Amino acid sequence: MLLHIPDVLTPGQVVEARQKLNAAQWVDGNVTAGAQSAQAKNNMQIPEDHPAAREVGDLILRQLQQNPLFIAAALPLRVFPPLFNSYAGGQSFGTHVDNAIRQVKGTGHRIRTDLSATLFLTDPEDYDGGELSVEDTYGVQSVKLPAGHMILYPATSLHHVRPVTRGARVSSFFWIQSMVRDDGQRTLLFDLDTTIQGLSRDVPDHPAAVQLTGVYHNLLRRWADA
Repeated sequence: MLLHIPDVLTPGQVVEARQKLNAAQWVDGNVTAGAQSAQAKNNMQIPEDHPAAREVGDLILRQLQQNPLFIAAALPLRVFPPLFNSYAGGQSFGTHVDNAIRQVKGTGHRIRTDLSATLFLTDPEDYDGGELSVEDTYGVQSVKLPAGHMILYPATSLHHVRPVTRGARVSSFFWIQSMVRDDGQRTLLFDLDTTIQGLSRDVPDHPAAVQLTGVYHNLLRRWADA
């Protein structure tokens, strides 16, 4: 499932985040690349333990905790602390797949990367190129979203970032370990959840909503690893 999640950050929060990130130290993006990704990766990144990365990352995590669309789609168990990258001057990231397991720097904590997320921090009109292209069941999907909006997609997907030929593309990226590791099962639960919400909104107190809610939770109980 490839899902656009709008307004994770407000315009004011985007401005605040960019100010903090612009003042931070940027280094070669290969500091977090695996052996295969390093051959395709050409961008800049803020070190994981930089105070600005931690501060803006905490803001993003707080916003995600209050975002019902993200919770319904991801069913998050653990979220990797958000990282930040920048592409400019023709920089790009060739086709790759994300590492299956990521370790949080400076800790013994590891997460399984079931889902990948990119939160755009630059508006599309401020740069040329930089589309995130994700290969899914229906072909290659090209994504370029407004600042503050996020794309969520299976971490098993092949994906790449096209060269940025004008301006700079600044984003946050991170991974989620879901309570339900199978993407097909997660998609079914998300579809069922949104159907229940729609039914409850359009026909309040319909008895089918209670029955469907029971089905949802029984499936979640069967499939979840929590």
